[in-house]
Amino acid sequence: MRTLARRLALPAAALSAALALTACQSGTSDASAPTTAPSSAPTPSQASGTPGSPADPATAPAPTTPPKPTKAATPTKAGAPGGQQAGGKQPGGSTSDGPVRTACTAADTKVVASKVSRPINHLVLTVTNVGGRPCNALNAPFVGFDDSQAPIRILEDSKPQAVVTLAPGESGYASVILTGEPGPDTHGRTVRKISVYLTADSGKTVTAPSGTFADDGAAVSYWQRTLEDALVH
Repeated sequence: MRTLARRLALPAAALSAALALTACQSGTSDASAPTTAPSSAPTPSQASGTPGSPADPATAPAPTTPPKPTKAATPTKAGAPGGQQAGGKQPGGSTSDGPVRTACTAADTKVVASKVSRPINHLVLTVTNVGGRPCNALNAPFVGFDDSQAPIRILEDSKPQAVVTLAPGESGYASVILTGEPGPDTHGRTVRKISVYLTADSGKTVTAPSGTFADDGAAVSYWQRTLEDALVH
């Protein structure tokens, strides 16, 4: 009996040792396995983009259109005072192209002699530019009555500060004093025609107003810009 018990104890001991070895190997295998879990796969909402997220093309902000450049202002031409454009008409009949150097002549003007009520014994000569460009009414006109051999005298104190420049359609004025201080040698006559020379070699003859009477004391003023200035003398 003792021998049989020993024989049975040996296989049992061997089985216990085998089970213990198997348990040790299983524990060692579990310890060496990686402990980091694999990353989770992306959810459908992350892959395709949820509404309202930057990945959603339907709600992504539209690209900003750059502003169009503004057109630069066109510079105005210089040299035109008082806001006048280059080549425009200036006061006094001149243009911004430069000073007028052309004298008014009989060919581009019309001259008329008229009576005035004040001052007495005066006529007014009106010269009008009927040409196509500005001209200067220079100095005083040379005036003669009928067939006189010499022009009447010029009133030197009537000289204006500037030359009278006439644009097309504009007029200038000169006054004619018909009689001077009476004296024993003064001779008067009724005048029918008046010769008006704008320059020494360019003039015309106009009809004197009815009843025009002049004597040796007659005189003429310089050309003036206005009728009022002419009648001062």
